[in-house]
Amino acid sequence: MIDITLPDGAVKKVPEGTTPMEVAKSISEGLARNVISAKFNDTTVETVTPLKESGTLTLYTWKDDEGKKAFWHSTSHVVAQALEELYPGIKLTIGPAIENGFYYDVDFGDETISEKDFPKIEKKALEIARGKHDYIMRSVSKADALSYYKEQGNEYKVELIENLDDGTITFCDHSTFTDLCRGGHIPNTGTIKAIKLLSVAGAYWRGDEKNTQLTRVYGISFPKQKELTEYLQLLEEAKKRDHRKLGKELELFTFSQKVGQGLPLWLPNGAALRERLEQFLKKAQKKAGYEMVVTPHIGQKELYVTSGHYAKYGEDSFQPIHTPKEDEEFLLKPMNCPHHCEIYNSQPFSYKDLPKRYAEFGTVYRYEQSGELHGLTRVRGFTQDDAHIFCTTEQLNDEFKNVIDLTLYVLNSLGFDNFTAQVSVRDLDNPDKYIGNTDDWEKAEQAIINAAEEKGLNYVVESGEAAFYGPKLDFMIKDALGRNWQLGTIQVDYNLPKRFDLTYKGSDNELHRPVMIHRAPFGSMERFVALLLEHTGGNFPLWLIPTQAIVLPVSEKHEKYAEKVLNSLENHEIRALIDNRNETVGKKIREAELKKIPFMIIVGEQEEASASLSVRRHGGEDLGSLSVDTFSDLVTTEINSTLKSF
Repeated sequence: MIDITLPDGAVKKVPEGTTPMEVAKSISEGLARNVISAKFNDTTVETVTPLKESGTLTLYTWKDDEGKKAFWHSTSHVVAQALEELYPGIKLTIGPAIENGFYYDVDFGDETISEKDFPKIEKKALEIARGKHDYIMRSVSKADALSYYKEQGNEYKVELIENLDDGTITFCDHSTFTDLCRGGHIPNTGTIKAIKLLSVAGAYWRGDEKNTQLTRVYGISFPKQKELTEYLQLLEEAKKRDHRKLGKELELFTFSQKVGQGLPLWLPNGAALRERLEQFLKKAQKKAGYEMVVTPHIGQKELYVTSGHYAKYGEDSFQPIHTPKEDEEFLLKPMNCPHHCEIYNSQPFSYKDLPKRYAEFGTVYRYEQSGELHGLTRVRGFTQDDAHIFCTTEQLNDEFKNVIDLTLYVLNSLGFDNFTAQVSVRDLDNPDKYIGNTDDWEKAEQAIINAAEEKGLNYVVESGEAAFYGPKLDFMIKDALGRNWQLGTIQVDYNLPKRFDLTYKGSDNELHRPVMIHRAPFGSMERFVALLLEHTGGNFPLWLIPTQAIVLPVSEKHEKYAEKVLNSLENHEIRALIDNRNETVGKKIREAELKKIPFMIIVGEQEEASASLSVRRHGGEDLGSLSVDTFSDLVTTEINSTLKSF
């Protein structure tokens, strides 16, 4: 007999060789009908895998992220089989699950596919799924695996197998289809009731531009047709909210091929929006004891060699800038933290001076691959709302909690109230990804967990998501469309203070090493604005939006009164414009609606005679006739309801 520990701590004694599905049946038949995936001792297993030792078992259904991952990975096999049957001679490479659905990278040779081919591929895939074929895992020797794919002429699978150790290689079979696979499948294909291919794109083999360009087929699947229908409706809403579309309509930003890919140009409306966000955070930071600093856009290569950024990110940086001086090289700044370390190092500190909190809206540059660039969410030049706190070990807990408070204030003020805190720690199986010693990492990870618990955050721990120099607390936001995004981040770092030899004089008159906290509540201005655009659909909070009201004179003869109204609004610190074009009021209202302006103020003879305003809210609500003072009070009340003092 072996002991199987369930997530709630309950222990079931079962015979050795019992499968996860049999454990599920022993709990309830209803659970067994819904279980589609399992994890045993932190390893993904099939629901029919015999359990041969005591351990912890987690059972997943479609409602769990891990269950969806298994479902979508299993569907990628079905779609791959459909592609092979429809396009004989193609070469399959990899087909993982992703956050929403899956993709399969395929070498189609001389064949090409487009969206017009999707219906026949979906039809074939569903035919295969209805066969209720079991997914069967089997171990294969390295020699046999290589022989199998060499016979097929699939050099991609051969390359993958050559990098695997003998004894670790497994194939997955279903129906007449076989694929190299590590595992993690649903019990059989019959659970897949709806399949939709979403797009095709080019993708280089292993992400290397020097390799063959493959065709990446994206798709998604569901256990019910109704869920697919709802998802497609959500996609349509997402298209309407696409920040690239809204950014153009609201005249916030643009891109220029002459300036360069991934380098956004902020238009007046966008610049005003950014400025307001900066002032909002600067005001809160000042209250929290931060000091603003400014650092250059470049630094000597040696600076980033010292910090470790060059070793870890050198390939993703712009190439070094060579000056006329021999052997002198500069880099476009990929990170602000090394510069802030040098600011700290510019003068001696004692324990009485700490903590030091340096903040900067610093623009950094990274050479993202052109195929990965996407509007403002993935760019090559972006501005971080960066700050670095240098403190003693004794101050670390309070400082970290204070940063949590600041981050929550930012998120709540901007309507991001649905989030999970993620403690991102090392991947213990890949120590080479990180710098520093184990003791420092353990101290830093525990400090983050302690702070998260003391603040009562709903948090999860994710292995392998830490920065290379330290663990972090990431805020995973769920937007209005139910999508998850990583926004604010707080990181604890014992390593950079060592690398830059940062010190302070303690009460014992000896030199000690400070601890460093990295934090960015927005993350980057570009990405934050993009996500805020999509979350709000362009209907920004009233305190933030560049134009809060637009004055619409009914005719030319009311323009003088419109000017007077505008002056009164500006005196009440309401940001307003006049639309005095020779157009109908109806057309002006329609255009103001498209520009998401919160209030439309119509002024004509009646309003001029009564020294009042006829106010209409974005969306069509008529607020009636108001005085400027009453309207100003309405705006102030609405702003105060969302923007609390920090």
